[in-house]
Amino acid sequence: MKPILLLLVCLAAVRGVCADTETDPQRIAENVYFVNHFFALDNISYGNQRHPMQLLNLPSGGKAQRYKLERHLNNVYEQGDIRARDLVIFRSGKLRSTGILVDIYKEEQRPLSFAIWLPALRKIRRHAEPDPADVWGGSVFTYGDIYLRKPEDERHQLLGTVPFADCLGMIEEISGTPAPACDMRGRPVFHLRSFSRQDNGWYDYRDQYIDMDSYADYRAEYYKGGKLIKVIDKDWHSMGLADPRAQYWRYWYGRDLRSGSEGLAWVNEGQVRWNQKVNKGLWSLATLRRLSR
Repeated sequence: MKPILLLLVCLAAVRGVCADTETDPQRIAENVYFVNHFFALDNISYGNQRHPMQLLNLPSGGKAQRYKLERHLNNVYEQGDIRARDLVIFRSGKLRSTGILVDIYKEEQRPLSFAIWLPALRKIRRHAEPDPADVWGGSVFTYGDIYLRKPEDERHQLLGTVPFADCLGMIEEISGTPAPACDMRGRPVFHLRSFSRQDNGWYDYRDQYIDMDSYADYRAEYYKGGKLIKVIDKDWHSMGLADPRAQYWRYWYGRDLRSGSEGLAWVNEGQVRWNQKVNKGLWSLATLRRLSR
């Protein structure tokens, strides 16, 4: 490519993203990971103690389980070996006052560290990195979906670009849940197929539908033995920052077609805040110890 043409192509590039590499399946997967971990931001918070976000688990034929919680992520750690910290505090339900602090390291091959405050014991328990297939908070979402799955854990194939055909999924029979998101319908998206490198894993491959500008993954469809077994939809929205990958989600919707269970995590308008002046002491074991039943 001629230098002047390369310059024009890359004028829209931010933090290493360039149009001449955007069709590389590995690069697409890396950018999706970047979006999901909010690495375009210094920090982001979902809800707080007075106005928490919500998690809804709906087992097939069972009673809906609701949890209120808050989640805070910080990506600014210039010194030491920490790249980011992720704090979750449950504010209601069976998990009330349970806190989870996750350390994400700069060394990419190093396992994540999990510290969990157990209010009944009033103790912190450290846990090794869980299996990516383990469910998180009793929901249809797994630790792999939220924290652990990295681009190198899969082999990626770009199947082309297609218009996103649908609205996103939603649990509509439960009061208080958001309306299904439809503003991405008709938008051109990458169709990326990602094959699990794990032998005998819970899925063989997943098809992702990814915004071509922001790398926001609107939908992931999981397949095992050629059958669709699970779907996760994410309602992403731009923060209006210089990096188009600066996105936040308003809800996650998941459905396990094997069990019929559904799950939903959502925030209401104004409950997401980013790039705040923060006290890094929030992301500490001391915060966990202050939690009570």
